[in-house]
Amino acid sequence: MKKPYFKQNAEDPPPLKGRVTRRIRFEEVDMLTIAWHGHYTSYFEDARVLLGQNYGIGYMDLYAQGILTPIKTVHVDFIRPLKFMDKITIEGILHYSQAAKINSEYIIYNPQGEIAATGFTVQMMLNTDYELYLTQPEFYKNFCDQWRAGKIK
Repeated sequence: MKKPYFKQNAEDPPPLKGRVTRRIRFEEVDMLTIAWHGHYTSYFEDARVLLGQNYGIGYMDLYAQGILTPIKTVHVDFIRPLKFMDKITIEGILHYSQAAKINSEYIIYNPQGEIAATGFTVQMMLNTDYELYLTQPEFYKNFCDQWRAGKIK
């Protein structure tokens, strides 16, 4: 079993999840018709946008509250190749954190339902002057409080 990307404490609420499907496009493959490794972060983005939309913490929701969320860390583990026209499923998993950051994990499934890649991103939180938040901004703290109280699933 692989080591978890994010440690979950016993008192943390369960992760929030969402799935999105898409096809591997011609522009995303190399001359061997295998999806180019640099596109996997874009596949993660598809799931991250879905999670944000589903839970009211999308990029523009946060931006409207004066919160910028650039990527600080991205990691990909490649397991099986994806090929041109494969219909893939990307599962996004949002992990709870008390810090001013967003921890997301991803699992990409090939058309056979096998895991093709896994990975994670960490997004930091900045104000509109590009200053790092040291604690959760109020809007995101309220979201996390509701999540922890079981009101968001």
